[in-house]
Amino acid sequence: MKKAIFFILILFLAAPANLPADGNFILMASTIGPVDSGIVDILEDRFEKETGIRVRHVGAGTGAALNIARRGNVDLVMVHARALEEKFVQEGFGTGRIPLMYNDFVIVGPANDPAGVKGTKEAGAALKKIASAGAPFLTRGDKSGTHVAEMNVWEKAGMVPSGPWYKKYEKGSEGNVSTLKYADRMGFYTFIDRATYLGLKDDLKLKILVEGDKDLLNYITLIPVNPKKFSRVNYDTSMIYVKWLTAPDKGQLIIRDYGKDKYGSPLFFPDSKEWREKIHK
Repeated sequence: MKKAIFFILILFLAAPANLPADGNFILMASTIGPVDSGIVDILEDRFEKETGIRVRHVGAGTGAALNIARRGNVDLVMVHARALEEKFVQEGFGTGRIPLMYNDFVIVGPANDPAGVKGTKEAGAALKKIASAGAPFLTRGDKSGTHVAEMNVWEKAGMVPSGPWYKKYEKGSEGNVSTLKYADRMGFYTFIDRATYLGLKDDLKLKILVEGDKDLLNYITLIPVNPKKFSRVNYDTSMIYVKWLTAPDKGQLIIRDYGKDKYGSPLFFPDSKEWREKIHK
C-alpha cells in the first residue's frame, strides 16, 4: 500500500537531493482527508497505468503540506484552505490555485444531542448553541484545512471558542480519521468532512446533526510548486498530472464516481474549470 511509502518519503523530505533523477516521478503533499478516503491512491494508480508516470504522496494537514512545499521537497500539493493557499501563491512558492474537487463538512455529535443542534440550518448558529450549552466539542486545532474551515465558521458566527468545553485534540495532526474516532469514543461534538464520516459510519455512535450550509463546502485545490523558486521541482511532469486530474474524461470522471458503489453517493464532486465548462455546454 502507498501508505507504506510515507516512511520513504520522510527520508526524501530530509534529503531532497537524493530524490530520483527521473522525469517520470512526481512527489505530492496532500491533505489527509482525500488520502484516508482512498481517492488519492486510486487517482495515482490510474494515472500511472495510463502514462507510466509514478506519483507518490505524503499526507499532512494543509498547513503542514504547504510548509513541506515551501522547502521545495515536493512537486505538487493538494490542499483545502483558501486563505493559506492564496498566501502560498502570493509568496511565490506556488504557480497558482487549480480547482480539483469538493465535498462538504458536517457537524456530528451524540445521538441524544445535548446542545439541541440537530437540523439547524446555519452551521454558525449550531456552533453557538454548542458553546452556550457548554457541550464538549473537539477541534483538531492544528491549522489543517479542516481546522481553518471550522475557525472560519466560528468567526462568521462572531465567536472565538474557548473554555473547558472546547477541547483541542492532541493528536489532531494525525488527521480527521483519528480525530473522529476520538470524538466518538468520548461522545464529543466535532467538525469533520463527510467523506471521513461515511468511511467510518458503520463503527460510529456519533450522528450527522448539521449539514447543507454553503459555509460547510470543502473545496480541494491543486497547486504546482514554483520551479523558479526551486530548480529541482519536476514542474513539467507535474503539469501532465494536473492536466489529467482536471480532464473531464480522466480524473474528473473518476472523482465523479468514487464512492458510489460502496456508499450510494460519491465522496467528492468534480470541480475543475474543464469539468464545469463541459457540464454547462
